[in-house]
Amino acid sequence: MGAYQKEKTENAICYFASKHKEKTGKYLFQTSLYKYLSLFEFEFLKKYGQPPIGLTYRAMDWGPVPMEIYGKREKYDTPCFSFRKNPEGKITIIPKGKPDMDYFSMAEIEDMARLVEIYADEFVTSEDMSKASHSEIPAWRKTYEKEPNEIIDFKLTFDDDIEAKLPQKLSPAEENFLIYKGLKEAASE
Repeated sequence: MGAYQKEKTENAICYFASKHKEKTGKYLFQTSLYKYLSLFEFEFLKKYGQPPIGLTYRAMDWGPVPMEIYGKREKYDTPCFSFRKNPEGKITIIPKGKPDMDYFSMAEIEDMARLVEIYADEFVTSEDMSKASHSEIPAWRKTYEKEPNEIIDFKLTFDDDIEAKLPQKLSPAEENFLIYKGLKEAASE
């Protein structure tokens, strides 16, 4: 797990759960949370070349699912939020505290706020958000078409095989991604 990944993850969950509840008056369902997080990560990656949290996503039927959260969904409880089953058996995220936004850059905060502005609406369903994740996250689509339920490689966010591109042909986001990927690989050795 990267530096501050746990803190960023928990504060992002708290942010999305509290802002969604504030805007819609309803608790956030786990499926919608997964869509907020995946849209945040993959859209930010496309713009800047690095995912803001760096969770591991699996290409499931309803879209990208962050495995670090999915595995805890039955008992995830922090001072900032808790996951609870509602009477219908669906898991909702109950905000209990205030997110610490100091873990995020201004660009990350702006992207998170933009997603809430788009999707925290009483008429937007989890299914609508899943459809958005299918169309807005090409890495999910490429992975799912090849092998459903596989781990999504962030590299698939970019159109070409960026590792084979000439350095002068790389976009700033692609160049930043290759640096990010190299540092991540070096850290795991």
